[in-house]
Amino acid sequence: MLIIDDWAMARLTAEQRRDLMEVIDDRHQRASTILATQIPIERWHDTIGDPTYADAILDRLVHNAYRIELRGDSMRRRKPDMPGMKRTNQINNLQHLSTLLTQFTTDHNNH
Repeated sequence: MLIIDDWAMARLTAEQRRDLMEVIDDRHQRASTILATQIPIERWHDTIGDPTYADAILDRLVHNAYRIELRGDSMRRRKPDMPGMKRTNQINNLQHLSTLLTQFTTDHNNH
């Protein structure tokens, strides 16, 4: 499993596009890839830069993809109401994410 955190935070260079295309193409339908980002999907094409590369990369990423959209306040911005509250919120969010990933894995293995 490959996890790319803070995906699409900056526009890719030509070299980065080629490298990303190679990695994504090698993994396509063979291995799991998780992208974590705050950037809306609508802006990914522009971030990749070159329309041909963007189409090819996004086609491979989006094909058979599961999208998990987390809502609510950022944990970085939240101020705990009382001591220990921040830790409790983090644990609850991690448990929720764990449940979603378990559900995804189960669904993926059954298909």
